[in-house]
Amino acid sequence: MRSFIKPGAVLLLASMLSVSHAGTASAAPQKKEYLSEAEADKIREAGATGPRIALYTGFASDRIKKLQYEFAHFDKTDQKRTDRLNSLLNGYTGCIDDAADLIEIGIEKQQDIRDGVKALQAGIKDFLPYLQGIAMNGVERETYKENLEDAIEATQDAQKDVEKASKGLAAPPVRRNPQ
Repeated sequence: MRSFIKPGAVLLLASMLSVSHAGTASAAPQKKEYLSEAEADKIREAGATGPRIALYTGFASDRIKKLQYEFAHFDKTDQKRTDRLNSLLNGYTGCIDDAADLIEIGIEKQQDIRDGVKALQAGIKDFLPYLQGIAMNGVERETYKENLEDAIEATQDAQKDVEKASKGLAAPPVRRNPQ
C-alpha cells in the first residue's frame, strides 16, 4: 500500500504539535484543586518554605474542623454529605502531603523551616488521633473509608518527616554581641 503523506509533512506536523503543546504547558502554574483561590494566593504570597508549611497545616486544620462540623450535624437525608466528607478528606490529605513535601525541600535546600515544622508537628498531634477515632467510630465509615485511610497514611508519613526534620535541623546561629 502506498502512502500519500510526504516525509517532510510528518516532520512539520510533529513540530507544530510540540510547539503548540509547549505553549500551553508553560502558560500558568497549575492550581491545586483542593485549595480555594484565596488559599492558593496565600501560598504564593508566603514565598518562603517555612511559612508555606505553616499555611498548609492551617488549611489542613480547617478541613478537620469542617469534618468535625459534618459529623456533629449528621443528617441521613442529605444526599451530598458523602461527597463533602470525601472532598474534605481529599483536601486534608493534599494539604498534609504538600506540607510534608515542603519539609523535604526545605531540608534539601537547607532553609529555615523550624516554625513550619513546629506548626505541622503540633497539628499532627491533634489530626492523627481524630482521624483514627473516625476510622474506629465514624458514622457510615464505608462511604469515605478509602479517603480516610489515605488521610491517616499521609498524616503518619508527615509525622515521620517531621521527626526526621526535627532531628536534622541545626540550631539557628547564635549572634554574639561584640564588646
